[in-house]
Amino acid sequence: MLKTKVNNYFFNYGILFFISFNLLSEDIGQPGELFPVKVNFDEFNESSGFVKINNDYYKLIPLSYSKQGEYIEFNKSKIFIQKKDFGESRITITNNKLVNLSDEDRKRTIRESAIIKKALQSYSKDITPKFNFMRPVEGIISSRYGKKRFINDSPRSPHLALDIAAPEGTAIFAPDDGKIILIGNFFYSGNFVLIDHGYGLLSSYSHLSSVSVSKGDILDKGQKIGEVGSTGRVTGPHLHWTVYYEEVRINPESLLGDDYLKTLL
Repeated sequence: MLKTKVNNYFFNYGILFFISFNLLSEDIGQPGELFPVKVNFDEFNESSGFVKINNDYYKLIPLSYSKQGEYIEFNKSKIFIQKKDFGESRITITNNKLVNLSDEDRKRTIRESAIIKKALQSYSKDITPKFNFMRPVEGIISSRYGKKRFINDSPRSPHLALDIAAPEGTAIFAPDDGKIILIGNFFYSGNFVLIDHGYGLLSSYSHLSSVSVSKGDILDKGQKIGEVGSTGRVTGPHLHWTVYYEEVRINPESLLGDDYLKTLL
């Protein structure tokens, strides 16, 4: 996380006066990451999902990939989301039915998208997120968060997840405590699992060959949830791992490691 202070300049009778003060101070953040804004906890509702780091309270602001080059504001703080080149990913899919969808398949994807969106909006306030994720599967990272995607040389939506390639049947584990709130078999995602980690932090797992959990299950960190597969629209077996915070897809790699919250300061 990079912070900077913007200074104010005033012209008076052709003379440039330099005045440095904090009225227009602003912060700079990276797309796909969480940015902590310090708050006075007494001024806010406890159910709003603030986190305590050391002895202070913070609101974590998800910095959306789609808002690069823009400012967002919260509690008198102004955050500029830097533009970043994440690179690109080019995929070749030979099955034309998976690229140029029929009307029936298109309608199916719209229905499935609505199901997932509804689940993302129904997160629990009974679970407190720990923000100490472990990697859910062993394997090779085949595509990172933020890459521009081209399918058969045609531009598509950016890749806002982490792909980890592994042999079919490799075990997938919950990266932290949570609750299973959605299981499905979807056109794009194949066998799909969505975990609620509490207060707007959720994670999903796509293309599984098998699912080891049921909707409503309470999970412990490290508990098996399924196995790597190649269901849905894929070019080979891998885990497509997506992390959401307040419905914004953030970079899963940014959450890995111990004491993640302290690294934000």
